[in-house]
Amino acid sequence: MTALSTRVRVIAEELVRRKGTVAPIDVLTGLGWLSARTVESWRQGRVPRLDAVAAVPPERLAEAVGLLREWASARGLHSSEVDYVAATLDARPLRFGDDDRPFRTHWTDPDLSPARRARIEAKAKAVPDPVALRPDKRWHCSLCRETGDFHFVEDDLPVCLACADMDHLVFLPSGDAALTRRARAASGLAAVVMTWHKPRKRFIRCGTLVERAALETAEEQCLADEDARERRRVRDRARRELQDLAFTAAFSDRIAELFPGLAAARAQAIAEHASVRSSGRVGRSAAGQALDEHAVTLAVVAAIRHEETDYDAMLMAGVPRAVARERIRERVDAVLTRWRQATLDGDADQVSQSAVDSPA
Repeated sequence: MTALSTRVRVIAEELVRRKGTVAPIDVLTGLGWLSARTVESWRQGRVPRLDAVAAVPPERLAEAVGLLREWASARGLHSSEVDYVAATLDARPLRFGDDDRPFRTHWTDPDLSPARRARIEAKAKAVPDPVALRPDKRWHCSLCRETGDFHFVEDDLPVCLACADMDHLVFLPSGDAALTRRARAASGLAAVVMTWHKPRKRFIRCGTLVERAALETAEEQCLADEDARERRRVRDRARRELQDLAFTAAFSDRIAELFPGLAAARAQAIAEHASVRSSGRVGRSAAGQALDEHAVTLAVVAAIRHEETDYDAMLMAGVPRAVARERIRERVDAVLTRWRQATLDGDADQVSQSAVDSPA
C-alpha cells in the first residue's frame, strides 16, 4: 500500500464516519491539494477549471480519485453522480478538468437509513443559492454604472441588484442561525452574501438576501420559541466543548506517539493551537481530524518554524515565505529528528520532507 493510498483511505474513512458520505473534492481538500479558498472561488464561478488551480498536476488528482474509487468499491459504498453548478445567477455547470465524471461521483455509507441517504443525496444535488458580494472597495455596475452595498458577478464583471432583478430583497446579517434558516425557507428568491476576510484570506459568509415578507414571518416564529432555542444552545455549547477537549487530547496523544522526544506539555500546546474550532488550521481539516500522520506532522512543523527558528523575523524583514522556509529547512529537519528519537523510517522521512514544504 502506497503512502498516498493510506492517506486517501484515512481521510475518506473519517469523512464517512462524520458525514456518512465522501466526495472526491473533500478528499483532495483533506490532502492539501485544494485549498478552501480555491474551492470557494470555483463554486462561485470565478475559476473555470478546478484542476488548473490545484497544488499538484491533473495526473495526481486523477490518481487520488482512482484510489478513492477503489477503496469505496471495496467497502461496498453506494455511488451517485452529482452535477456541480456554480453559485451564480445563471447556475452554470462547473468543470473539474478534461474528464469530469470521476470527480462527480459521491460515495455514501450503505448502512445509513434510506431516509438519511436520500437527504444526503438531495443536499449534494441541490442547486446553490446565487452569491452576492459585499465589497470593501468602490465599484460600479458593468451595466448601469450605478453602485450599492452588494453586487453579483457575471463573467468577472459586477452587476448591481437592480440589474439582476434582486433589488427588492433585504439584507439579513449572519449571527442568528434559526432566523436565517426560517427566512430562507420562506423566501422564494434569495442569495448568500459573502465578503472578503483579510486575516483568513478568503471569502466568508456575512448574511443573506431574502424577501421582506419572509423575514417578517421568520422573526415572528423566532419570538414564539426563543426560550426553548436558548436552552438548546446552552446544551449544544456544552457538548461542543466536551468534543473539543476530547479531540485535543487525542491530537496530543498522536503527537506524542509520533514524536516521543517531545515534552508532554509542548505536545499539548501544539495540539491546542492546531485544533481550535473554525480556525482553518491543519488540525480542523479532514486529515487532521482523522489524526493522519502527515497532518499531525504539519502541525508540529508549524510549531518548529515559529518557535524554534528565526522564521518570523525573516518574514517581518520582508524575506519571501518560500525563501525563508528554505533557509530554515535544515533546522526544522534537525528538530524533527531529535523529537522522533531515532524512530524515523523511510516513510516518515518522506512525510517530514513534504511537511516542511507544505503550508501549515
